[in-house]
Amino acid sequence: MTEDNAKSRSDGNPPEKQRGPVTLRGESRVESTTTDQRLLDSRGPTDWVHTDPWRVMRIQAEFVEGFGALAELPRAVTVFGSARTREGHPEYTMGQTLGKALAEEGFAVMTGGGPGAMEAVNRGAQEAGGLSVGLGIELPFEQGLNPWVDLGVNFRYFFVRKTMFVKYSQAFICLPGGFGTLDELFEALTLVQTKKVTKFPVVLFGSEYWGGLADWLRDSVCKHGKIGEKDLALVHVTDDVDEALQIVKDAYKAWEDAH
Repeated sequence: MTEDNAKSRSDGNPPEKQRGPVTLRGESRVESTTTDQRLLDSRGPTDWVHTDPWRVMRIQAEFVEGFGALAELPRAVTVFGSARTREGHPEYTMGQTLGKALAEEGFAVMTGGGPGAMEAVNRGAQEAGGLSVGLGIELPFEQGLNPWVDLGVNFRYFFVRKTMFVKYSQAFICLPGGFGTLDELFEALTLVQTKKVTKFPVVLFGSEYWGGLADWLRDSVCKHGKIGEKDLALVHVTDDVDEALQIVKDAYKAWEDAH
């Protein structure tokens, strides 16, 4: 979360930052690096040779904590979207509406737990009486989970959090978003295409925003043979909440029938 967003929080809490399960406030929030960055950077001093084996224990602990917290989660849908979406923007309202609709259909809603579109979805789900879940991540420019999260888990490592999103949700819905949303989108599509996960729909909500991407996949990527025609069917673009819900429900029923 940006500093401006931190100052405008509606819950009255002071600005904070998450470092895994640790909450940092005040001056301690200011850190020059993140845990992920230190793990992935091999260009610094050679002390990583001695510290990285011990990091495996921390990574293992994050998996254990995540599995333990989410193991009994009911059927769930993960919704991604931009942290920069402001309250009052049509995309924020769209997120609230979608979160509410998913909750009313009996789905738990999972997001990255941050501000913007993620907050909107969590808010819609919570206000509708559904289970609102946030899986946070340590970032240098965002603070802790938004106040509309009922069940929150904070992670240091992106790859651990990504595992949780895929393992404990039955579908991904992407609201307009940036690099983070695109990252999750294409990872999900790769997992479905390679059959690492099955009966897992990916919905792009907002045709005006996502239409250009869908056209590029069809007219460039598929046309040049980089993906097949059947791969295009993995992506569903819609502006209709009911259609998105039906796609999710049909896929969940197919999953139930297969199990």
